[in-house]
Amino acid sequence: MITRADVDDAARRTTGLTRVTPVVRADPEAFTAEVWFKCEFMQHAGTFKARGALNRILASKERGELDSGVGVVVASGGNAGLANAYAAAQLGVPATVFVPAAAPAVKVKKLKAVGATVVQGGAEYADAYQAAVEHARRTGAVYCHAYDQPEIAAGAGTVGTELLEQVAGVDTVLLAVGGGGLMAGIAAAVEGHAKVVAVEPSNAPTLHAALAAKEPVDVAVSGVAADSLGARRIGEIGYSVAVRTGVESVLVSDHHIVAARSALWNEYRLAVEHAAAAAYAALTSGAYVPEPGERVAVILCGANTDPATL
Repeated sequence: MITRADVDDAARRTTGLTRVTPVVRADPEAFTAEVWFKCEFMQHAGTFKARGALNRILASKERGELDSGVGVVVASGGNAGLANAYAAAQLGVPATVFVPAAAPAVKVKKLKAVGATVVQGGAEYADAYQAAVEHARRTGAVYCHAYDQPEIAAGAGTVGTELLEQVAGVDTVLLAVGGGGLMAGIAAAVEGHAKVVAVEPSNAPTLHAALAAKEPVDVAVSGVAADSLGARRIGEIGYSVAVRTGVESVLVSDHHIVAARSALWNEYRLAVEHAAAAAYAALTSGAYVPEPGERVAVILCGANTDPATL
């Protein structure tokens, strides 16, 4: 469980290390509501996850848990791996990233370019996760979870505190959910100020299924956004914050995610990954219909995509 106080601690800790990403207003004639894009895809490493990674590593250092010779370890061939490798490099400590054997060569290349030691093995993410946990146990490296650690989620929540300063009177925040770290952080940050609507692909409904079952449950995962929203179960932190703060959940199809991503490029020249476009798809598909005059912020959370596919 995290609160606004945890997010404020993260903001203090990471000041000067993260970018204050801009907000851009959508064309007024496009919606009856007032819609703003929070351009978090412009964050270091192209993902909001840089915020949580920096917070996690710095907090571990404050507690004396970080061995600067061993550094950190993470299991991820995607944004969490890139974010933690970036954060570790900025803070001058090593990063080891475990990825499945089938991880795309382009992602492995990116990780190495940031300075990470990449270890490939196993058929699935679960194998990489187990190997990373064992590496942490054996070496004393600080383990950085992709989403389900308090400091990771609180760091992500600084997106929300920035947003409250940038868009006065925001009513609703639309954001994509996979494992729930971003959702947990932002929901804690804006609690008492705005509601949060979690947007998920219909073929990866981790939070939606958990709310229906009244507990986190495993779901089948597939689709165009599975590389970023591919968690098979909502994190415990994400679920607990969602229940506490009354997060709403809506589902969008792959078709609508692809269309929303194209619209962001064609209409605004915003190049985002499918996970980021999922949040906008809630508006363009009608999965979420705001009231006239409602002030809605859409979190565009990442840019690690192939621009040739726009």
